[in-house]
Amino acid sequence: MNVKKTFCIILLVLILFSAITVVSADDDRSYSITQAFINLTVENNGLLHVDEQYDYTFDGKFNGVYRDIPLKSGESIENIKVHVDGAYAKFTQSDEDGKKHLKIYLYSNKEHTQGIRDCDVSVYITYDMKNVVTLFNDVGGLQYKLWGDEWDVGVDKLHATVKLPGDKDNEYFLNPQEYNITSDLKKDTITAETKSIPKGEFYELLVMMPIGDFHNATNAKHVNQDGRELIKKNLDDSIGSRNFWNTTYLVLGLLSLLSPIGAILTYLKYGREPKVAYDGIYERDLPTDDPPEMVNALVENKKDLGTPDIKGFEASIMNLIDRKVFKLFTQTNADIETNELILTFNHDKKNELSSSEKIVFETLEHFAYDNALNLTKLNGRLSSEYEAKWFMEQINIWKEEVENSFDKSQYFNDTGSTIMSAISIMGLVFGAIIAILGFITRLHNGIYALGAGIFLIIFSIALLRLDEDIFGRWTENGRTYYLKWNNLKKFLKDNSLIQEHPPESIVIWKKYLIYGAALGVADKVYKSMKLQVPNIADYDDGIFWYHYYGGYGIMYHAYDTSYTTTHTSSDSGGFGGFGGGSGGGGGGAF
Repeated sequence: MNVKKTFCIILLVLILFSAITVVSADDDRSYSITQAFINLTVENNGLLHVDEQYDYTFDGKFNGVYRDIPLKSGESIENIKVHVDGAYAKFTQSDEDGKKHLKIYLYSNKEHTQGIRDCDVSVYITYDMKNVVTLFNDVGGLQYKLWGDEWDVGVDKLHATVKLPGDKDNEYFLNPQEYNITSDLKKDTITAETKSIPKGEFYELLVMMPIGDFHNATNAKHVNQDGRELIKKNLDDSIGSRNFWNTTYLVLGLLSLLSPIGAILTYLKYGREPKVAYDGIYERDLPTDDPPEMVNALVENKKDLGTPDIKGFEASIMNLIDRKVFKLFTQTNADIETNELILTFNHDKKNELSSSEKIVFETLEHFAYDNALNLTKLNGRLSSEYEAKWFMEQINIWKEEVENSFDKSQYFNDTGSTIMSAISIMGLVFGAIIAILGFITRLHNGIYALGAGIFLIIFSIALLRLDEDIFGRWTENGRTYYLKWNNLKKFLKDNSLIQEHPPESIVIWKKYLIYGAALGVADKVYKSMKLQVPNIADYDDGIFWYHYYGGYGIMYHAYDTSYTTTHTSSDSGGFGGFGGGSGGGGGGAF
């Protein structure tokens, strides 16, 4: 038995030694990029032609190299060609995580059976890029990383040549400036030469060109705003920020500890809930007669207590349907053979509505024709930027009216959550700054700043995602209010409880649906209702039709479409900012 144990131990040691030897042998190789030549040609139609040459020196055995070319939103790349001196080659291309990935296999023989070893190889890559050149109203701009910060190694020297479409009134900037050896602009050509650029650093070109140098620029990105001052401002701010924070990043890293300390102190002072006499398990009846949008604001939207969300808007619509302010019916669309949901308006009851309910009424009426709104087609109407903006403005006005309809302080003290929101936002800002500085610096302590920045960002995001009542505190009345309504929500979510205690009338089911929508559980209520009332679809009632024909989904998608339409914006706002250019990326060897 001892012999067997000894043999096993020896065998394990030999396997471990062999693995270490293989890893060591695999690591006993290196490569460098001695020179890079980057030539850009800006065509007058906005197309950017790129020629790249990388001179590699390999020490050891290698199978090839790769090149990653980032593509920002809207950008495209085409006409990729690869040529190699010093080895036989073939290449593949693929799209990975917003990048064009080129994998270039290098061989020492034309049969492509042997890799390369201990040699010098030059790799040439050419391609065209669209929507990289940006045309503002007053200037054409190109922000391009001549060397990216994602390379596995640095480069000993970089040579750049940039051919512009015109030879007058061009301006250029090269950053970071500490890498410049020489640079010049003669007529329509920029030339630059750098010293060694280390791994993890980038080298970026920013050019501003007269807008008149471009003609029929279908290959450029067009931004309908003046850009010259914006570009210069972003550039100046970025350079100034780098110079300043490069000397203070360590202090900022230490300051990241203030965020968790502040969170602990805030919770201890403002976050602990008061004790209340209520200890109910669930509620079957509506705890109060407050409108559903108010319940939604105080109970469901815990990310921003006191402010209703789209569920509250939905519940308000259902409440108005139940009160006969709105009437629903269906009509058949013969073209697509489906039923469409139509909503009509009872103007005689408008004066009975609260301020927030009138906004709901007027918002939907805006999209109606002849006093009838086709809810099924509302989503298409909101694809229009104008209509989407108007709709979102109305939603925001409605939210304010609901907020003003009750005194939030009677229910909730948001002092702690307000303090933590400020701490979180500042933490995100400072964390991003610290992380960026730690990443770009070559000083030894950069790793500590990077770690502190990442920690602060993650911690701040986690704080922002917490419910507002974690650091805020309910009043005694507010705590009871929340617990009762939350227990009703638990009841509505639990089909087994509803089976044990089913509502005694359709009227109560309708209330459950309305307040279930406000509490985010309307679908579960409707499912339970179909089990308890199998012939629910036969009821001639707008509340049930609203659910049966997908009204909830219609309004949700309408809101989502409006939000997406109004928040789809140009990415030109950061043009000129440090390190925000196209191109760059990186590469390595394998």
